[in-house]
Amino acid sequence: MAALALGFRRSLALSARAFLTVAPKAAASSISNNHLHTKQWNGPQTSSLLVSKQTTALTRFYSGAPPLTLDLIRDRTLLVLKLFDKINPEKLTVDSHFINDLGLDSLDHVEIIMAIEDEFGFEIPDGDAERLAKPADIIRYVADREDIYE
Repeated sequence: MAALALGFRRSLALSARAFLTVAPKAAASSISNNHLHTKQWNGPQTSSLLVSKQTTALTRFYSGAPPLTLDLIRDRTLLVLKLFDKINPEKLTVDSHFINDLGLDSLDHVEIIMAIEDEFGFEIPDGDAERLAKPADIIRYVADREDIYE
């Protein structure tokens, strides 16, 4: 076992020497001369790459949404509701009741809540969803959830 380990070490040393003599020549052919510095000494030819000293300003980009306001929440909520196929956009107001005024059933109400969840990116618990019967209720709920006040 010791002989196998010794043989493995020797083969690694030989391949490292071969790489050190071939790699500088390959690097010299692919890199322009102003970035290559070559030294000659009593051994194989070696090269060291000089890195240009460029200063780079680090900038951090955050992928957040624009800040929400009550007007933006109202506009987005009404847009989602106007795009819902069972709601007549002409009858829709902020104070219209989904079941009484717009003629929706409970399954439509669940679909509306799911669309609002998709629009604003958070889940509305079932207990809270039952209390959201008007667009004004949804707007107030989203604003409270996101800590937005007038």
